[in-house]
Amino acid sequence: MRIKPIVNWRKLRIFLFTVLALCIIPLTRYHQIDEPILRYLEGPRGVDPLSLHLAGEFVENNLGTEQNADGSVTLRMIAQQYLFVPHCLLVPAGVPVHLRITSADAVHALAFSGTGYNIKVLPGTISAAQLWFTNPGEHKTVCREFCGAGHYAMRSELKVVPRDQFPVLRPGERGNCAAQ
Repeated sequence: MRIKPIVNWRKLRIFLFTVLALCIIPLTRYHQIDEPILRYLEGPRGVDPLSLHLAGEFVENNLGTEQNADGSVTLRMIAQQYLFVPHCLLVPAGVPVHLRITSADAVHALAFSGTGYNIKVLPGTISAAQLWFTNPGEHKTVCREFCGAGHYAMRSELKVVPRDQFPVLRPGERGNCAAQ
C-alpha cells in the first residue's frame, strides 16, 4: 500500500509563484502608471508643452544652472525628441541641486551615469528632484524611456566642478558648460 504525500509540492510551488507575481505587479504598476498619472492630475505644476521656449519658467534664457541665495543651485532643463536642453550642464560639488525638468513632446526618463538618479519626465508637467553630487567629475545623461527613432542618440553631459571653480552667477544669470 502506497502512502499519499501530505503536501503536493507542485501545487504549492504554483501557488507561491502566483502570490509572488500578484505582489510584484502592483508595485511596478504604481511607479510606471499611477505615479505619472497622479503627477499629471495635480495640475498646478503643469506647463504648456507648445509654448515652453516662449514664456514662463522654461523660456530659453532661463535654462541651465541658477545660483540660489542659500548656496544651492537650481537646474532647469527641457527634454524633447531627441535632445536635452541645455546639452551640457555645470554644477558645483557638495551643494544641493534642485532639478526642474519638463518635456516638450513625449515621455522621457533622465538618468545620470554613476548615480542612482532616474527622473521620469512627462509632457505638460514639471518633474522636480533634489540631487547631490559630492565629488567632481563628469556624468553622462541619457534618456531611459523609449521616445522614438532617435532615442539612442538622446544624450547630454553634467559636469560637477569643485565649489571654488564654479563661476559666480549674478542674479538672473544662468550657467552651463560654456560659462566655465
